[in-house]
Amino acid sequence: MTASDQRIDLDANLIVQHQQELVARWHEQEINNPYTGFLQLVCQQHEHNFRLWHEEDVARSPTATDTQIAQVKRNIDRLNQQRNDMIEVLDDAITARLHAAAVDCPADAPINTETAGSTIDRLSIMSLRLYHYEEQLHRADADAEHKAKVAERIKICRLQHSDLTAALAMLLDDLFAGRKMHKTYRQFKMYNDPSLNPSIYQASKRIAC
Repeated sequence: MTASDQRIDLDANLIVQHQQELVARWHEQEINNPYTGFLQLVCQQHEHNFRLWHEEDVARSPTATDTQIAQVKRNIDRLNQQRNDMIEVLDDAITARLHAAAVDCPADAPINTETAGSTIDRLSIMSLRLYHYEEQLHRADADAEHKAKVAERIKICRLQHSDLTAALAMLLDDLFAGRKMHKTYRQFKMYNDPSLNPSIYQASKRIAC
């Protein structure tokens, strides 16, 4: 298959459009994933960020009990792990598309400082940020000073979102043209691995004794 065939659903503007639509939809109805192909993976990764965003809100509530905060902390750890895992899944899927398209990339081609999967993750978070800033802008109990501050931040966030979308589009073009090298960078998080986190494996030894 040609590079253009492999790029059908690997389009920066299409990805951010779906992320923004999903944020709005999931605030009104149950979370779902109606997509296939690469967009299905984008949606799955986006879901972890969506759930993570709202867990982070709960964690900072002044009325949350210690028990609630402890549970939320565990939820955040799990969702963060899933989110990071899905970044690698996105990058692996791009690797598979590049191989399927037989993209010829020189061994000395430059490597981007951030992978396409990581950029998609950042765009996911920015879509959530923009949605919630828009909520703040239209709060009935907000005063003019609050709304002015929020409006300025929305302006900046929209510019950042646009810049990052354009950067992703350029990176994908470079990858499929063989101008840049693509790799999946494994994060190898240690804190959720019972064999690598001292607080977990040492506690297990104490319990066993």
